[in-house]
Amino acid sequence: MLRIGLLTSGGDCQALNATMRGIVKTIIRQSKGPVEIYGFLDGYHGLIHSKFLQMTWADFSNIHTQGGTILGTSRTPFKLLDTPEADGVNKVAAMKQTYYKLQIDCLFMLGGNGSTKTANRLREEGLNVIALPKTIDNDTWGTDITFGFTSAIDVATTFIDEIKTTASSHGRVFVIEIMGHRVGWIPLHAGVAGGADVILLPEIPYEMKNVIEAIERREAAGGRFAIVAVAEGAISKKEAALPKKEYKKIVAERKYSVAYDIANEIAERTGREVRVGVPGHTQRGGAPDAQDRIFAVQCGVEAARGCLEGTYGFMVAKVNNKMCRVPLKEVAGKLKYVDPKSDLVREAKFMGISFGDE
Repeated sequence: MLRIGLLTSGGDCQALNATMRGIVKTIIRQSKGPVEIYGFLDGYHGLIHSKFLQMTWADFSNIHTQGGTILGTSRTPFKLLDTPEADGVNKVAAMKQTYYKLQIDCLFMLGGNGSTKTANRLREEGLNVIALPKTIDNDTWGTDITFGFTSAIDVATTFIDEIKTTASSHGRVFVIEIMGHRVGWIPLHAGVAGGADVILLPEIPYEMKNVIEAIERREAAGGRFAIVAVAEGAISKKEAALPKKEYKKIVAERKYSVAYDIANEIAERTGREVRVGVPGHTQRGGAPDAQDRIFAVQCGVEAARGCLEGTYGFMVAKVNNKMCRVPLKEVAGKLKYVDPKSDLVREAKFMGISFGDE
């Protein structure tokens, strides 16, 4: 008897269901004996409080087109992992107790950076854990891509495409706020795909005068409108030079997001009519695109193969277009940032997109 556990942790995204389907279908097809499947509800919360469903292959049939997660998800911050729950429950001890009570052979954890840190902690505690890289932000270290990323790009790109009609009709500047607090993978790719005139990323501090010049150049060339794609964590050069505590204080004191500050300054300095557009959580929603579905299958199969081989303690990854396994201890706690000198940034600049840095 092979007993496996599944949980989805952190923010939701497209292709979580498709990935779980890949795991389960492979395990059932390739296992030499019967398989028991336990799905933990609402992420690590379900493992902590022993809330789960005993599932069959039928529960995973045809869910690859469904967004979100059939198991539900929640956030269990790693920094609070050793802080008892409100009812006094020791989180780590409770997770181990549930794992051993159900006699689980392998726990599959679908999550991003914080969730992977917790998975590594469980590995250190002696549990057999395999992680799969989930996040729309594509910021998980050790893999070239994460599932959820390409679908989020599509949502943000479509938003930019559709906002252009009203921007053109009224001759407006639109500032589009795209998800990305610490890294700018989505705004970079969606900005390029959507034809933004300016893209502002956390990794490339900007100066407003450069943003204004880019908008004015477009206007001088006959452009009726302009699109500024702004990451949630976009930061000015002045702010980037501040100590972290001072910068965090500025962010905490903002009434609205940085996109609104940027929009107000553009309006004041150019006299243009400026609007803010926010696709928000729609970037996490809806059916996964074809690329995410394909990657979900690859992740699910590779993770299942590791389990069947008796190999644990790794995260499935894609590096140089090949599926591989990265040790959890090498992944935990690391972020993958956009390289300001990357090919895509350089190419975008060559065709006239401004990143506000020059």
